[in-house]
Amino acid sequence: MGQKKDLTGSERSKIVRYLTERCSSLKIAKLLKRDHRTIKRFIQNSQQGREKRVDKPRRKITAHELRKVKHAAAKMPLATSLAIFQSCNITGVPKSTRCAILRDMAKVRKAERRSPLNKTHKLKRQDWAKKYLKTDFSKVLCTDEMRVSLAGPDGWAHGWIGKGQRAPVRLRYQHGGGGVLVWAGIKDELVGPFRVEDGVKLNSQSYCQFLEDTFFKQWYRKKSASFKKNMIFMQDNAPSHVSKYSTAWLARKGIKEEKLMTWPPCSPDLNPIENLWSIIKCEIYKEGKQYTSLNSVWEAVVAAARNVDGELIKTLTESMDGRLLSVLAKKGGYIGR
Repeated sequence: MGQKKDLTGSERSKIVRYLTERCSSLKIAKLLKRDHRTIKRFIQNSQQGREKRVDKPRRKITAHELRKVKHAAAKMPLATSLAIFQSCNITGVPKSTRCAILRDMAKVRKAERRSPLNKTHKLKRQDWAKKYLKTDFSKVLCTDEMRVSLAGPDGWAHGWIGKGQRAPVRLRYQHGGGGVLVWAGIKDELVGPFRVEDGVKLNSQSYCQFLEDTFFKQWYRKKSASFKKNMIFMQDNAPSHVSKYSTAWLARKGIKEEKLMTWPPCSPDLNPIENLWSIIKCEIYKEGKQYTSLNSVWEAVVAAARNVDGELIKTLTESMDGRLLSVLAKKGGYIGR
């Protein structure tokens, strides 16, 4: 009987499968009842027919192009590697090469949340530090507002989950579910916190009315005449704080000239009450806690503020001297809080 010359498609598939099972060509020939030379020839032809991958030479970057990339990376913060190279008219560079080049001159970072300081800002911060360098900050009442939401500062949480346990469900709110605006002050004690009425936008008139109903009626009027004479009131440069209306209104309350502290622009890092806000937020949102109503989150703020140690408030107030020195040492730059 003559030999079959051509392998069928089914036989070719079986050969490939047998090869994956590490069968020899001789064994495959016996299984298929085919001539050993036919099987061997098919295997050799198949291996020769496979095209080997040829790595294309990578695009080389000249020193001139490298300088252009460095300039573009500095000029375009947070841009992608593709956008940076395209701005330099450099094409044909794979992503891995682009990233390797940029890794030597830049880092992938998130955008800064703090406002940038220009030359004018830094000069004003230095002038402010020099002006109040000899001030007794135990007489200064530092004030600020904070907004707290139902979902927490970032709306998500992660942590360890035991095996066999399901992760707890996180509530999601449209635009954070709203929030509560809180005002407070620190001196040698914590003043407040006081809650801004829901839905009220703090413009000049509502800000002054809020201070009248809370700060002045509930705290300031109880103080002695000597206390009021020496106290210095500090507030940041929010439009409702520094408007002509608010300034004139505070002046009628006796808070004017040297009793109203000037504040440098873009300087939340200089206000010690920002540290208090961080402590309160860590407490009310610990273990990923969320809230279902504005009243519940407000009650949590009040409870957390009540638990703040008086010595901590004193420490924050006493930190002002160090903050002023740090501003001068950094020539008006940001300081650590």
